[in-house]
Amino acid sequence: MARRRWEPLHRSLCAVSIHEPQLRSGRRLAAADAPADPHTNTALGLAGRGIVYLVGAGPGDPDLLTLRAARLMGAAEVVVYDYLVSDEILRFVNPRAERIYAGKQQACHALSQDEINRLLVALARRGKRVLRLKGGDPFVFGRGGEEAEFLARHGVRFEVVPGVTSASGASAYAGIPLTHRDHSRAVVFVTGHLKDGTTDLDWPMLARPRQTVVIYMGVTRLAEICGELVAHGLDPATPAAVIERATTPRQRVVTAAVTSLPEVARAEGVKPPALIVIGEVVRMREALASVAGAAAASPAMLAA
Repeated sequence: MARRRWEPLHRSLCAVSIHEPQLRSGRRLAAADAPADPHTNTALGLAGRGIVYLVGAGPGDPDLLTLRAARLMGAAEVVVYDYLVSDEILRFVNPRAERIYAGKQQACHALSQDEINRLLVALARRGKRVLRLKGGDPFVFGRGGEEAEFLARHGVRFEVVPGVTSASGASAYAGIPLTHRDHSRAVVFVTGHLKDGTTDLDWPMLARPRQTVVIYMGVTRLAEICGELVAHGLDPATPAAVIERATTPRQRVVTAAVTSLPEVARAEGVKPPALIVIGEVVRMREALASVAGAAAASPAMLAA
């Protein structure tokens, strides 16, 4: 069904030329500085080289792809894609493009980050138009910053294409606003899995009242996260949610008080990919989810 909806739009988007000034190091290069055609580009030592697009594929629902992302997917020559990029989204990729899986799951990496970085450079130096396709937004816990830094250091042209980050998509489809004037005056995004494998976060900051905390990649350490937050001053009755496979037909939402959430999530067999949302805004789900458009995903809910 999703593919039939997209096909007319996808054909029209892909008919539009993508040759335009591109982004590098956070700004668009002027055409005079770096012509978009890699075979004529002699500026900045880029002769004969291709380009890498760091593209956010959104949280899962193909309808949340940006028009820019869809256009580039249809024109790519090589696609390097992550674990969280669904088959439904990959259907919009140029069928003639080479596909390289570079997914990362806990303790199971198809390619290391260093290998991915070097692969992108090698493909671009072969003059390829490379699509680096990531779930969510490439600059929000997607390692897009690391890849952009590596590409810039090696003189490879790139453009960053934002995507709907998982926090926005998951909360909207679950009926949980990230901010609300009566409940939350700030929202904080953190990762539950740091580069060194620890969960050494700024717990006093995260435990402050009247804010929403969204934790990426934290489900396997849910008990530790909830325990540390309460130990550092968070009200034990604070509502919290785990949103599994957000924005997809398999979305599930489990809610409970922060102290009970680990036990409830374990009993329900919640597994990654999932996002944790903690804060008073979670209480609004009961009133919003049943009538919001997000309810189309039919998420399950456990009351606290």
